[in-house]
Amino acid sequence: MSVAEPRRIVLFRHAKADWPQVTDHERPLAERGRLDAAEAGRRLADTGIPLDLALCSTSTRTRETWKLAVHEFPHRPKTSYEERIYDASPGELIALLNETPDDTGNAVLIGHNPGVQSLAEILVGAVEGDAGQRLARRGFPTAAFAVLTFEGSWKSLEPGTATLVDFWAPSE
Repeated sequence: MSVAEPRRIVLFRHAKADWPQVTDHERPLAERGRLDAAEAGRRLADTGIPLDLALCSTSTRTRETWKLAVHEFPHRPKTSYEERIYDASPGELIALLNETPDDTGNAVLIGHNPGVQSLAEILVGAVEGDAGQRLARRGFPTAAFAVLTFEGSWKSLEPGTATLVDFWAPSE
């Protein structure tokens, strides 16, 4: 892929987790989370974005979310499970995204709040349509995703360089 072609990054928050007596990292999805993860996968597949790479936190709830969501895709992207996503700051997430190979056109990052929402807020320098209003109205609930575009290499992704083009969240 040429660095002149726009790239897309999907920021995807894990679905609703349960609260059993396990460590936070090992919390599984709740029943509602399993349903929302599959619905998010269908909605993301409907965007038609050909995802080349998935960067997924190693937590149980993010791995379960991704497994249910990607099942809805016509093409499964390469998936990399990254410990660095769990409890990461927006700066740490940007650093991780900057490591993405330039032959990757579109990527999805499956992670946690507050990191995912903060990352979206920091990266977005422009908004198309009503995506910003939807994000502002809903916040970034579980199983929500934001689609951002940017130009240049992955190394050039930094605060204010992306455009928010879509936002979706499950109904409450």
